[in-house]
Amino acid sequence: MLVNGRKWRATDPALPEETAARLRHHLMAARRAVRSATTAADPQAERAARARVHRAKVALGERGTPWWEQTEEQRRRRWEEGVAQLDEEERAL
Repeated sequence: MLVNGRKWRATDPALPEETAARLRHHLMAARRAVRSATTAADPQAERAARARVHRAKVALGERGTPWWEQTEEQRRRRWEEGVAQLDEEERAL
């Protein structure tokens, strides 16, 4: 995707809408956690929150191996593993 002359990665279009919505939920929760940790000057919590942001973006296909270079099975495994890991982390919070 091109925005103001700069290339940006878009979410994998093969993602089922329900899965994409769950991943966006995790992404936004992680971004809120980054803000809270930054405000509280808690570097350990900030690192953990930023790692969750990264995991969500990888699962969405916006980071990591480009989704258009992956097989359908690799893409499905990427988002299924990402959702499972983020769900588990959310339960642990």
